[in-house]
Amino acid sequence: QVQLVESGGGLVQPGGSLTLSCAASGRIFSIGPMGWYRQAPGKQRELVATITSGGETNYADSVKDRFTISRDNAKVTVALQMNGLKPEDTAVYYCNVWSYAEGTYYWGQGTQVTVSS
Repeated sequence: QVQLVESGGGLVQPGGSLTLSCAASGRIFSIGPMGWYRQAPGKQRELVATITSGGETNYADSVKDRFTISRDNAKVTVALQMNGLKPEDTAVYYCNVWSYAEGTYYWGQGTQVTVSS
């Protein structure tokens, strides 16, 4: 199995920045795409950004040009740099990875991001 531990959430004012980090452990020798999803109260979980092991990225339209996803394949970590945060970015953010060895996705426990003045 794969375990994911997220960090970096918190309270920030509109226009501010936060960086989320996620570290994978366990059977991490065949991790594929990694990404971040978020779920706001009363809404479905939605994709924020993904990144392949080769560095190809994909972003939700709502975060393009504000958020940047990156990964370290050696350390098996993924980060999400969030700039220009807006109140509508408030949500629980979840790390997600695909394990080729296990043939399944794994999720982190989630970290709260609140954007408010």
